[in-house]
Amino acid sequence: MTLEPLLIIELALLGVGTGFLAGLLGIGGGMLMVPFITIILSQRGVAPDLAVKMAIATSMATIIFTSIASVRAHHKRGAVRWDIVKRLAPGIVVGSMVGSLGVFALLKGSYLAIFFGLFVSLSATQMFLDKKPKPTRQMPGTGGQLAAGGFIGFLSGLVGAGGGFISVPFMSWCNVAIHNAVATSAALGFPIAVANVAGYVISGQSVQNLPPASFGYIWLPALAVIAVCSFLTAPLGARTAHGMDIRPLKKAFATVLYALSAYFLLR
Repeated sequence: MTLEPLLIIELALLGVGTGFLAGLLGIGGGMLMVPFITIILSQRGVAPDLAVKMAIATSMATIIFTSIASVRAHHKRGAVRWDIVKRLAPGIVVGSMVGSLGVFALLKGSYLAIFFGLFVSLSATQMFLDKKPKPTRQMPGTGGQLAAGGFIGFLSGLVGAGGGFISVPFMSWCNVAIHNAVATSAALGFPIAVANVAGYVISGQSVQNLPPASFGYIWLPALAVIAVCSFLTAPLGARTAHGMDIRPLKKAFATVLYALSAYFLLR
């Protein structure tokens, strides 16, 4: 499967958009990347079940780079809650490994596609409603944050997203300021991505009929193009987030997610 010019352009546009959104909203971009990478792989002869799995794994791999780029921009503004990162990260690593090494490898791609579509709908609803928490609610203790991290990592591994679709609403629900929640979610994307990618590579070693230039379930050409483009635009998204009210934008993004979810489920 060669990298023809049209494919490079498609992947570059995807990288530019998802990188910007990663910095702006604290999401890893997986909810946008997975449907489009699935379509690109399917159009090039990859079986539908395998295309979904490879899209999820490749999407997750790009988050390693977008997370680094966006968290640097957020950290310069002092927005990252590193105390929360330290408590959530261990659970995230364990949950990610369980998801990517175990459940992901066992489930059919069609089941993962249905789960992805339903979960994106739920995430879009969360963004749209934007419910306000009780003013007295706080982040749980160390044990509660470890458990929350495990849940975030596990679900992220199944849908190929950086966890922001869970961690940002979770932190906001616990009265963490929205800009701090977005910045902290960007930092959490790194351990989520590293742990899950390790699982995807290991579990994909025995898979047959992978396209050329694959590393386990990861499609390296897409990873290279998307990672470069998203690395460049993620800091721009992060800077933009600190200069505007992102709540109206989250509602617009939720509408796009509903459309993508419907398309994925119908396929």
